[in-house]
Amino acid sequence: MDALKTAEYARALYSAHGDRAEAEAAKKMRECEAAGNQQEAKDWQAVRQTIRQIRGPNQG
Repeated sequence: MDALKTAEYARALYSAHGDRAEAEAAKKMRECEAAGNQQEAKDWQAVRQTIRQIRGPNQG
């Protein structure tokens, strides 16, 4: 997933879930890892990191 798509997913997830967005992305990442979808898991990790940046420092 490219950086633009990652940012779009992160913003949408943050808009929908607020402070729970990072946990939702982590859950998706673990589900993908368990299913053997390593690339998709990496994509969700990138989304999670972008959400962390959106939230800013000291927000969780």
